[in-house]
Amino acid sequence: MNQDIIKRAGDLINSRANYIAGDGAEAGMYGYVVLSLIDENGYPTAAAITIARADGINWLTFVTLPDSNKAQRIARCKRASVCLASSAYNVTLVGTIEIVDDIEVKKDSWFALMAHMWSGPEDPAFCLLRFRTERYNLFFADDESVAAGKL
Repeated sequence: MNQDIIKRAGDLINSRANYIAGDGAEAGMYGYVVLSLIDENGYPTAAAITIARADGINWLTFVTLPDSNKAQRIARCKRASVCLASSAYNVTLVGTIEIVDDIEVKKDSWFALMAHMWSGPEDPAFCLLRFRTERYNLFFADDESVAAGKL
Protein backbone atom coordinates (compact mmCIF):
# COMPACT_ATOMS: atom_id res chain seq x y z
CA MET A 1 0.00 0.00 0.00
CA ASN A 2 2.84 2.43 0.79
CA GLN A 3 4.09 2.16 -2.79
CA ASP A 4 0.70 3.34 -4.13
CA ILE A 5 0.70 6.36 -1.81
CA ILE A 6 4.36 7.11 -2.59
CA LYS A 7 3.56 7.01 -6.32
CA ARG A 8 0.56 9.27 -5.80
CA ALA A 9 2.67 11.78 -3.85
CA GLY A 10 5.39 11.56 -6.50
CA ASP A 11 2.92 12.21 -9.29
CA LEU A 12 1.60 15.23 -7.38
CA ILE A 13 5.09 16.67 -6.96
CA ASN A 14 6.01 15.97 -10.59
CA SER A 15 2.85 17.76 -11.73
CA ARG A 16 4.00 20.86 -9.84
CA ALA A 17 7.53 20.96 -11.29
CA ASN A 18 8.40 23.61 -13.92
CA TYR A 19 6.97 26.90 -14.89
CA ILE A 20 3.60 27.00 -16.63
CA ALA A 21 3.69 29.00 -19.86
CA GLY A 22 0.90 31.35 -20.91
CA ASP A 23 -0.85 34.59 -20.06
CA GLY A 24 -3.67 33.32 -17.85
CA ALA A 25 -3.96 33.07 -14.08
CA GLU A 26 -2.41 29.60 -14.15
CA ALA A 27 0.76 30.83 -15.88
CA GLY A 28 4.03 31.37 -14.06
CA MET A 29 5.63 29.67 -11.13
CA TYR A 30 3.08 27.02 -10.24
CA GLY A 31 4.82 24.42 -8.13
CA TYR A 32 5.26 26.07 -4.78
CA VAL A 33 6.33 24.05 -1.78
CA VAL A 34 7.47 25.19 1.63
CA LEU A 35 11.19 24.63 2.15
CA SER A 36 12.40 24.61 5.76
CA LEU A 37 16.05 25.18 6.58
CA ILE A 38 18.04 25.85 9.75
CA ASP A 39 19.18 29.46 10.18
CA GLU A 40 22.46 30.76 11.61
CA ASN A 41 20.98 30.74 15.13
CA GLY A 42 19.84 27.11 14.91
CA TYR A 43 16.17 27.91 14.36
CA PRO A 44 14.01 26.46 11.58
CA THR A 45 12.96 28.89 8.88
CA ALA A 46 10.36 28.27 6.19
CA ALA A 47 9.87 29.86 2.79
CA ALA A 48 7.81 29.15 -0.30
CA ILE A 49 9.91 28.14 -3.31
CA THR A 50 9.09 26.87 -6.78
CA ILE A 51 10.01 23.35 -7.87
CA ALA A 52 12.26 23.41 -10.95
CA ARG A 53 12.51 19.65 -11.54
CA ALA A 54 11.56 16.57 -9.56
CA ASP A 55 11.75 12.81 -9.52
CA GLY A 56 8.67 12.06 -7.47
CA ILE A 57 9.48 12.16 -3.78
CA ASN A 58 13.08 11.04 -4.40
CA TRP A 59 14.55 14.47 -5.19
CA LEU A 60 13.47 17.99 -6.07
CA THR A 61 15.47 20.90 -7.44
CA PHE A 62 14.93 24.60 -6.87
CA VAL A 63 16.70 27.73 -8.10
CA THR A 64 17.75 30.80 -6.19
CA LEU A 65 20.54 33.35 -6.10
CA PRO A 66 23.94 32.33 -4.70
CA ASP A 67 23.86 35.08 -2.06
CA SER A 68 20.28 34.34 -0.95
CA ASN A 69 19.41 33.41 2.64
CA LYS A 70 18.60 29.91 1.40
CA ALA A 71 22.03 29.36 -0.14
CA GLN A 72 23.78 30.78 2.92
CA ARG A 73 21.79 28.53 5.26
CA ILE A 74 22.44 25.44 3.12
CA ALA A 75 26.18 26.18 3.19
CA ARG A 76 26.01 25.93 7.00
CA CYS A 77 23.51 23.07 7.44
CA LYS A 78 22.35 20.52 4.87
CA ARG A 79 19.29 19.34 6.81
CA ALA A 80 15.98 20.37 5.25
CA SER A 81 12.29 19.60 4.95
CA VAL A 82 9.83 20.16 2.12
CA CYS A 83 6.05 20.35 2.51
CA LEU A 84 3.34 20.44 -0.14
CA ALA A 85 -0.10 20.76 1.42
CA SER A 86 -3.74 21.61 0.82
CA SER A 87 -7.05 20.47 2.29
CA ALA A 88 -6.78 17.44 -0.01
CA TYR A 89 -3.25 16.24 0.83
CA ASN A 90 -0.13 16.72 2.90
CA VAL A 91 3.24 15.60 1.55
CA THR A 92 6.08 16.20 4.01
CA LEU A 93 9.61 15.16 3.10
CA VAL A 94 12.70 15.29 5.31
CA GLY A 95 16.24 14.97 4.02
CA THR A 96 19.28 16.89 2.90
CA ILE A 97 19.81 19.73 0.47
CA GLU A 98 22.90 20.82 -1.43
CA ILE A 99 24.05 23.56 -3.75
CA VAL A 100 24.77 21.95 -7.13
CA ASP A 101 27.93 23.02 -8.96
CA ASP A 102 27.85 20.35 -11.68
CA ILE A 103 27.10 22.19 -14.93
CA GLU A 104 25.50 19.11 -16.53
CA VAL A 105 22.99 18.85 -13.67
CA LYS A 106 22.35 22.58 -13.96
CA LYS A 107 21.74 22.20 -17.70
CA ASP A 108 19.34 19.35 -17.06
CA SER A 109 17.33 21.51 -14.64
CA TRP A 110 17.28 24.54 -16.95
CA PHE A 111 14.28 25.44 -19.10
CA ALA A 112 13.70 28.43 -21.34
CA LEU A 113 11.21 30.24 -19.12
CA MET A 114 13.98 30.77 -16.56
CA ALA A 115 15.59 33.21 -19.00
CA HIS A 116 13.61 36.08 -17.47
CA MET A 117 16.00 35.89 -14.49
CA TRP A 118 19.19 34.20 -15.72
CA SER A 119 21.08 34.08 -19.02
CA GLY A 120 21.45 30.30 -18.79
CA PRO A 121 22.65 27.48 -16.55
CA GLU A 122 26.20 28.85 -16.75
CA ASP A 123 25.11 32.22 -15.33
CA PRO A 124 27.00 32.72 -12.03
CA ALA A 125 23.78 34.04 -10.47
CA PHE A 126 21.96 30.76 -11.27
CA CYS A 127 22.14 28.73 -8.06
CA LEU A 128 20.63 25.26 -8.23
CA LEU A 129 19.54 23.49 -5.05
CA ARG A 130 18.88 19.75 -4.91
CA PHE A 131 16.85 18.23 -2.08
CA ARG A 132 17.09 14.47 -1.52
CA THR A 133 14.43 12.75 0.57
CA GLU A 134 15.44 10.45 3.40
CA ARG A 135 12.02 10.03 5.04
CA TYR A 136 8.43 10.95 4.25
CA ASN A 137 5.00 11.45 5.81
CA LEU A 138 2.09 11.39 3.32
CA PHE A 139 -1.66 11.91 3.65
CA PHE A 140 -4.50 12.06 1.11
CA ALA A 141 -7.90 13.15 2.42
CA ASP A 142 -10.11 11.61 -0.29
CA ASP A 143 -9.43 8.05 0.89
CA GLU A 144 -7.67 8.92 4.18
CA SER A 145 -4.54 7.11 3.00
CA VAL A 146 -1.45 7.59 5.13
CA ALA A 147 2.14 6.51 4.71
CA ALA A 148 5.32 7.23 6.63
CA GLY A 149 8.73 5.75 6.17
CA LYS A 150 12.29 6.00 4.92
CA LEU A 151 13.53 5.86 1.35
